[in-house]
Amino acid sequence: MLLTAALIPCVVTKANKNNRPRASEKDNFTNSVLNGLIKKTSKKNDASFFAIDKRERSVTLPTPRNLLQQQASVQQVKERLLPLNEWVPYPAYHNRNGWAQMTGALTDQLIRQGEKLLDYQWQVIKATDYLEYERSGSRVIMEQPYNANINALARLMIAELAEGKGRFMDQVVNGVWALCDMQSWALSAHLPVQRSKRNLPDPSEQIIDLVSGDVGSLLSWAVYFFKDDWDQINPVITQRVQQNIRKRILEPYMQRSDYWWQALENKPGQLVNNWNPWCNANVLTCFLLLENKPDSLAAAVYRTMRSVDQFLNYIKEDGACEEGPSYWGHAAGKLYDYLQLLSDASGARISIFDKPMIRNMGEYIARSYVGNGWVVNFADASARESSDPGLIYRYGKAVNSREMQSFAGRLLAGKEHKENVPVDRDLFRVLEGIKGYKELQQAPAVLIQAPYAWYPQTEFCYMNNGSGIFFAGKAGNNNESHNHNDIGSFNLYIDAIPFIIDVGVGTYTRQTFSNERYSIWTMQSNYHNLPVINGQPQLFGGQYRARSVFFDAAQKRFGLDMAGAYGPLAAVKEWKRTYTLLKNTLHLEDAFQLSTVKDTTALHYMTWARPVITRPGHIMVKKGTAGLLIQYDPAQLEPSVEPIAVTDPRLTKVWGETVYRLVLRVKKPALNGKYAIDFIKQ
Repeated sequence: MLLTAALIPCVVTKANKNNRPRASEKDNFTNSVLNGLIKKTSKKNDASFFAIDKRERSVTLPTPRNLLQQQASVQQVKERLLPLNEWVPYPAYHNRNGWAQMTGALTDQLIRQGEKLLDYQWQVIKATDYLEYERSGSRVIMEQPYNANINALARLMIAELAEGKGRFMDQVVNGVWALCDMQSWALSAHLPVQRSKRNLPDPSEQIIDLVSGDVGSLLSWAVYFFKDDWDQINPVITQRVQQNIRKRILEPYMQRSDYWWQALENKPGQLVNNWNPWCNANVLTCFLLLENKPDSLAAAVYRTMRSVDQFLNYIKEDGACEEGPSYWGHAAGKLYDYLQLLSDASGARISIFDKPMIRNMGEYIARSYVGNGWVVNFADASARESSDPGLIYRYGKAVNSREMQSFAGRLLAGKEHKENVPVDRDLFRVLEGIKGYKELQQAPAVLIQAPYAWYPQTEFCYMNNGSGIFFAGKAGNNNESHNHNDIGSFNLYIDAIPFIIDVGVGTYTRQTFSNERYSIWTMQSNYHNLPVINGQPQLFGGQYRARSVFFDAAQKRFGLDMAGAYGPLAAVKEWKRTYTLLKNTLHLEDAFQLSTVKDTTALHYMTWARPVITRPGHIMVKKGTAGLLIQYDPAQLEPSVEPIAVTDPRLTKVWGETVYRLVLRVKKPALNGKYAIDFIKQ
């Protein structure tokens, strides 16, 4: 499950020592930790990531946009919302001709998925499954059986809608009954926000998180489609499901303003990330499908508008997703779902799809695509593409983006997507995907790649020279959502193959979103494509940020001063890094000024394939038929190559069992000077 992360610095403790990579020599970050340069925090002070997320960031915000609240008042919302039977764009369950037309060529596939689950045994989520999160840090012990149950229910519902013979109905009833038997629909990892600060569900307090919202939305659609048939079986089924949704979603959402993701009590600069549109889209679905009192419905819808406005106020105008492409579907993508539901329910009389920022947010996903299934993966994102082409197409259609629609067609035609329409617990997307599949098939399968994409507020820069070199660099600050300490880092692709890489993030555990986050090696600047300065890594915090960021499109040059990303112990006044993309070369130049020289300075580059030092000043990296020559001044820099064992399955499926850190260690440290590195396509 995808979560937020805006965390505090931490150290390597005995409990998480295995988070460090195995390398041929100790890295400077570990040495600095062991020397006490970053203070150890006790387990007693391990606040939940929800509390940590509410730390303020040292940023200056513009006047709130409030795009949604400008569209309608509460009274106008009431006047513009359509009756339920007028806006839902799907056939009623017993409209068999309508469903035959909607599912079309997908019908057999959808039914077969359900048939595999006719004998599914609904799993019990035990108390010890929840407790495992506290005991070992494992989330998956609780999440795997829970996710299996929810996704099984979704597939059974879709199979019944596609076939319409009642064959799957008993299993659907079993599934909703099993969910209603649970004390909470929230994940074990999200329950420490309870008053108890523990992760066993407290039935006296309902937590709306990502998954409880998903379940509420799924069950609301179940009531909408199957209520009459359930009532013939036994009216208690509908009554119980509705009572649970009201108790767990509708009432707490209206009664509470302290769910951090609502952002209704935020202070200026406080982080608002993908949780906001994701949870609000679910809540909106529940209210639109179940609330039949016009005044109550209007108040609830307007409250979601106020909340989502906080996300839109926080996101930068350029539309980049600072959490990376893997999170686009949960951030911009969920914003689209929310806006589409709002537009549908109001007959398009409450809509902001015409706003340039909304289009920018959508097109980011196409521009972050490199090729061959690879994407630019800053922060916690995976390097492998995993987008929903139907979602991208619908978003592109809503904002009139040919780029997005063509990209969606390209993804659908590619080998990356084996399922025509994935069926999981996000039933709105499943229904929309089925409804729009025919149209998606007609989309041109074209990848439109511009020479560059520049995001001036988020400070991301992508450059493509048309000769097989794709560069992606970033500036920003070290308190971004799902942050890695990576100001000034870059990725480099040759013929759509990653060569200089961002490793990404491993399987989520309790440590990932705690004050132990930066003990994990993949989060540290020393395992990104960055310098260690006077033995010091970059530090976490909004105050650690890039300075003097610029992009020159004509010269294909991107640069920044990254000195502000390091603490005072680094004694760095300036570290101006400039990237220039030439015909067959990426030229990197570091110009620096230090106030003192007291420890090792080295340049680090992470690679997928093993770098081979062929002779002084020349390093070759090969992957398949593609190659990269790295040139440097051997009088200045001494190279070494460190293999790093990769054991986490989330990473091994991308990179295999080994990645490499190329270290160019400064031979004669000086107070000022320049280092130039050329990355040349072979």
